Formats: sequence, C-alpha cells, structure tokens
Amino acid sequence: MAKILLTHTPEMRRNYYSERCVAGLRALGDLVLHGATQPLGGEALVAAARGVHVIVADRNTPGAGIVFERCPDLVAFTRCAVDIRNVDVAAASANGVLVTRASAGFVPAVTELVVGFLVDLARGISSATAQYHAGTVPPAGMGRQIAGSTIGIIGYGAIGRRVAEVCVLLGATVRVSDPHAKVSAAGIAQCSLDDLLAASDYVVCLAIANEQTENLMNDATFGRMKRGACFVNVSRGNLVDEAALVRALESGHIAGAAIDVGRATDQMPTPAIARRADVIATPHVGGLTPEAAEHQALETVRQVAEIVRGRAPVGAVNAEQAKRLARLA
Repeated sequence: MAKILLTHTPEMRRNYYSERCVAGLRALGDLVLHGATQPLGGEALVAAARGVHVIVADRNTPGAGIVFERCPDLVAFTRCAVDIRNVDVAAASANGVLVTRASAGFVPAVTELVVGFLVDLARGISSATAQYHAGTVPPAGMGRQIAGSTIGIIGYGAIGRRVAEVCVLLGATVRVSDPHAKVSAAGIAQCSLDDLLAASDYVVCLAIANEQTENLMNDATFGRMKRGACFVNVSRGNLVDEAALVRALESGHIAGAAIDVGRATDQMPTPAIARRADVIATPHVGGLTPEAAEHQALETVRQVAEIVRGRAPVGAVNAEQAKRLARLA
C-alpha cells in the first residue's frame, strides 16, 4: 500500500483541503497528516517523508533538492496549487521523482475579486465605509463609472480572458498586453505594454511571475501610466517594485491601488503599503472560496489515484523523467 503525506497544517486543511478530500486520499493508501502549525520544509520535510511514496504539498511547502535526493522511497511530489516555482523540478527529475501541479480552479473567484476592486476604486466604497466606522460622515464625492472607462489587462491567461470578457460586458473599453497570447475576442484590443499603460484608467496586473516579469511594474512603467489612473495586482507580489508603487502613489501620479498580493509572507500585501489610505488590500484571498479550494484539492486526489497505479496523471510536469513511478505499477 502506498504511503501518502499531506503537508497542509490543520489550519490550512480547514481552508484548502476538506474532509471529503482527506477521505479521498485515505481511500488510496496509508495517509499521514501533518499535525504541527508550521509548514514543512527542508530537513523537517525530509524527516516527515521518510518511507513516504507520495507527498501532497501545500503551496508553502518547498520541494527543495534535498527532499528528492534524501527520500529514496519518494515517487511523486504533488502540488495542491498551480505555482511550482519553489519546487526544484530539475532535482526531482534527476532523481526520478514525478512532479505534478493542479489546474486553475480559482478563475471565477479571482475574476470576481478584480471586479470588486475596480468598483471599489471607482466609487470609494472602502474609504467611505472606514470613515463611517470611525464615526465620521464621508463627503459625497463624485465617483467614476466602469462603463466608458478604459481597462488595461497585463497578461491574457485564463483569468485575464475572463476579466476582459466581464469588463466588456460592463461597458468598458478593454486593452490587453501579452506577447505570448493572441487576442481575437470581440471588443478587446491587443496592444503593446506602453500603449496599454498610457491609455488605461485602470491597469490590472495578471502576468505570470517569472524571471522576465520580476519588477515588471517599476518607476518607469508606473511613470508611463495615465496620470490619475489606478493599479490592481492580484497575480504575484514579485511583479511589482513596491518602493516604486509607493513613489507613484505619493506623487499623485496614480490615484490608488488595490492589491491582493505582495512581498510579505505567503505572498500577502506588505503591511506598510496595505495600511495606506489610497490602497485597498486583501490578505491573498483571491482564490479563497470553497469552490476554488475544492477544485484543486479534488484534483490532487485524482492525481494520486493515477500515481498509485503507476501512471502519470494530467498535471504532471516531468513525466518522462519520473523513473520511480514504475515502482507503484
């Protein structure tokens, strides 16, 4: 019988791995649950994975090289998330260990958060609510409409496409910049990043985080935004030079920002930026809905079901190098 380690802490299981999904793993093998409050990693993960065949890892558990090198029984490292940047896939492949990732089940959830951010930035909902909560009456200031505004979307992946479609339905002019995608949908114009920044009333950052997009939004790119425009980031904190964002806000060049991510722990917004009156911030909750979490957790159950039969599932990223998989056949 395969031995399976679920790395989620008890708190993470409450949010990201339901009892239904835990039961699904139990039906597939000898399941070990991580019981401590701190995420596993490094030597602690190596120790926890002793004798384990499949690790089902939360997004905070790094797949470091030592895990694949020093866990001879390990056959697969299954990530319950899309992002595998903290998994050393090369080391896994060198040791014959399969790596898998979940698909994006959070597209509707993140799209809805983006729309909420846009409306909040346009109408000052959070600001007015905070003033009422503080016992003062906010002034009835003039807001903006999404309809008639120009919304620029950086990145045209699954979330970018859905956000673009919704914004078109709301009556906005939509521009998209993505050198790796072809835009053919009605009502959506593809353009360069510079043209998008210059024309948009709202810039929504949905690019993939990698070495090429590190600090994509910096002094130069914020400076090319239309004066008085607003910035939204629900992708990854790595995309933004936070000092440059603060300078753009303090100078008044951009009127406000809404962020669900940043460079604090677990990709959360940096508190010093989040506390600003011209910033709307949420603690990395874009995909935190029961439907989104269940999608990815159930997908890992389906992946493990294939792995324990010695088969590479949909979502495998190095199936050809996964030599240990044959042990479970």
